Amino acid sequence: MAVYSYTELYGSGSIGETLVGNNFYFINPSGSSYFTMETIPTSTGFYEASSPKNFSGSFENDSHPYQDPSNPSSMNPWGLVTSSYIASVVVPPGNSSFNFFPAITVTGTTYRLRGTGAYSLSIS
Repeated sequence: MAVYSYTELYGSGSIGETLVGNNFYFINPSGSSYFTMETIPTSTGFYEASSPKNFSGSFENDSHPYQDPSNPSSMNPWGLVTSSYIASVVVPPGNSSFNFFPAITVTGTTYRLRGTGAYSLSIS
């Protein structure tokens, strides 16, 4: 289990850790904030066919899916925005969490954790 402070997530953020099906737990004493996991782009600044699709998979909060994969316009109360390469979510004030079940094993050196706001993040 790793714990990240808001100073580690701010700006360019931190290199991630291996993800195989993890819980992301936030403690946010401040106002609404934002969290992003981003695949590191190639040297050209883009994602190419060889880039890992790190954020393909499913996201759940309190055993309710953030979004129905078969209906991309379904309700998304937590502000989850995803692609194969990036996943971002609103971090509300207080304690909150989500689970991410990747379609592949995500290697930590292939993505960054970034955020705004004064929250801490535990990944287990």
